[in-house]
Amino acid sequence: MNTYKSPVYNVRPVPFEKITANNYNPNHVATPEMQLLEQSILEDGYTMPIVCYYDIYSDMYIIVDGFHRYTIMKKNKAIYERENGCMPVSVIDKPLTDRMASTIRHNRARGNHDIDLMSNIVAELIIMGKKDTWILKNIGMDADELLRLKQFTGLANLFSNKEFSKSWNPTE
Repeated sequence: MNTYKSPVYNVRPVPFEKITANNYNPNHVATPEMQLLEQSILEDGYTMPIVCYYDIYSDMYIIVDGFHRYTIMKKNKAIYERENGCMPVSVIDKPLTDRMASTIRHNRARGNHDIDLMSNIVAELIIMGKKDTWILKNIGMDADELLRLKQFTGLANLFSNKEFSKSWNPTE
């Protein structure tokens, strides 16, 4: 029997003040879509929890997915009051690299990314020791896209662990 239980089955109300944004989300939502999201939350309520990681050391919930739903509550006092100052939160317990990958997967399933921020995430993952194969699998991009993002950053160290063709030897 499978004992796995998806985090969504343990949604909890978390005080808004105990939730904070992550520092790596490359997703941006245009003003018309933010207005539509606000209207949706006003009329329908929160129909999906935000996804967070609970940091025991800071006693804070760090957003993995749902930053824009969080932003709506932050700026709309009526929504904040209606929700009694709490947001529905589904908690995942994963290391930072896996949370970054989760954020990207959630975002890519819905919208567009800022190329600068996406390149920064790729650079951070590589600096943290993640290999190209891990990034391709977990971020959901192809090798050409990964290469373009690496080139966009202009950081030579992103290519430092790569094996290049042996067809030419500069010492010969």
